[in-house]
Amino acid sequence: MKLHKLKAGEATGTYLVESPVSEADILMMAHQLASQRLHRGRSLTTPKAVFSHLQTLLGNYEYEVFALLMLDNKHRVLQFRELFRGTLDGASVYPREVVKVCLENNAAAVILVHNHPSGDPEPSQADRTLTRKLQDALNLIDIRTLDHVVVGSEGCVSMAERGHL
Repeated sequence: MKLHKLKAGEATGTYLVESPVSEADILMMAHQLASQRLHRGRSLTTPKAVFSHLQTLLGNYEYEVFALLMLDNKHRVLQFRELFRGTLDGASVYPREVVKVCLENNAAAVILVHNHPSGDPEPSQADRTLTRKLQDALNLIDIRTLDHVVVGSEGCVSMAERGHL
């Protein structure tokens, strides 16, 4: 995508397109905007806004991706990072690597995130087991696991809201 195609509009949150854009350009712009909303120092306002950004970032993959949204002690974003990529129905997630990345970023808290390429964001038993395993590992180094969000084209499910954390 050429950045010169998109210009900020007069009203906050509006943009002007200077030349014709393709569907691929629009999807790329949406991905870039979602990434900007999860950049370093940004405060997380509402779960629904975060879900929208996560769905834009992970909702169109044809394979499973596991990512971390790392936060400081005031729950401001430190970094959003995709860590593991899998297949159509799973991704291998290694707790040692999750802990390592969290320590490298000096995270005080984390939101675990992964997508379901099927579109159905309903957490599986394997998702619940992984969440407990990662939460236990992160608790040992005083990093709070705030949530595990499962992203699908049909929406997002918060495992914290479901009582799995």
